[in-house]
Amino acid sequence: MKIGILTSGGDCPGLNAVIRGSVLKGIKAYDHTFVGFRDGWRGVVNGDAIQLPRETVRGISKQGGTILGTSRTNPFDGPCGGGGTT
Repeated sequence: MKIGILTSGGDCPGLNAVIRGSVLKGIKAYDHTFVGFRDGWRGVVNGDAIQLPRETVRGISKQGGTILGTSRTNPFDGPCGGGGTT
């Protein structure tokens, strides 16, 4: 299974540790693959993703912030937004 990870809304301590833990556990226990969307929902909307193999997440848990970046992009804004009525 391929799993996407994004961090959005703003930076907070521990995000890199969560990314690292999720990727390492998912690979080891379940043989999943991971991608990370850059800058939160902006990355999902624009298709801006990076592969997250073991090598990419090695050693990031002690870094502050998030290697993926964040944004306050609202995926429901704009002409392609979902859920709204016209």
